[in-house]
Amino acid sequence: MDDYRWNTLLAKLSEAEFTRLRPGLRVVDLRIKQPIYQYRHPMDAVYFPLDSVFSLVTPVSGERGVVEVATVGFEGMVGLPLFLGSATSPTAAFCQVPGRAAELSATDFREFLHQDGQLHGLLHRYTETMITQMAQNVACNVAHLAEQRAARWVLTTGDRTRGDRFPLTQEFLAQMLGVRRSTVSEIAGKLQADDVITYSRGNLAILDRPRLTGIACECYRIIKDEFDALAGPDA
Repeated sequence: MDDYRWNTLLAKLSEAEFTRLRPGLRVVDLRIKQPIYQYRHPMDAVYFPLDSVFSLVTPVSGERGVVEVATVGFEGMVGLPLFLGSATSPTAAFCQVPGRAAELSATDFREFLHQDGQLHGLLHRYTETMITQMAQNVACNVAHLAEQRAARWVLTTGDRTRGDRFPLTQEFLAQMLGVRRSTVSEIAGKLQADDVITYSRGNLAILDRPRLTGIACECYRIIKDEFDALAGPDA
């Protein structure tokens, strides 16, 4: 399978439309924490993750610094505001899990959208999916315990990487959840003692996905169902 087709949106394009888009794409390797967009700065490209995962964050005052509002993996595209007509990003974006992405310049992206094709409809559907994710994240941060949110975050990241092993530091997870590092350390220690996960030297592995799903709040299933529907044949 063409590596570009690892991305759900690119995989759903017809062969003719993908052939028109492909000359503008290039694969880039991204390192962990590599910034892609700065808050309220111009966006010069869009990214279709292949096996990398991105985090979209917004700045807040106080100790937290930033709060995560959404993640983007192989199912989507980073740079949705360009599709919606904005030249600047309302969030900052950086690489959460290192890997590859297909990069397309903002100029080529806009020119391609001037042509009729499937990508318009796919991105409209993806926009709806992202709105659901962001809304559910807001509700989750208010209504659910840190352990439930941590389990949801770990499961979602596992889904985005198509696997159950990925790099993760306690400091990073604490920042994404908006809690103290000591809270994450306590949660990770409990999950590891219960043989739900293993965590060592900045790498996490899910050992018992059903049990971790049981710990996570219902937000995980709501968001997952939305993205599964996007990947389905009728999306």
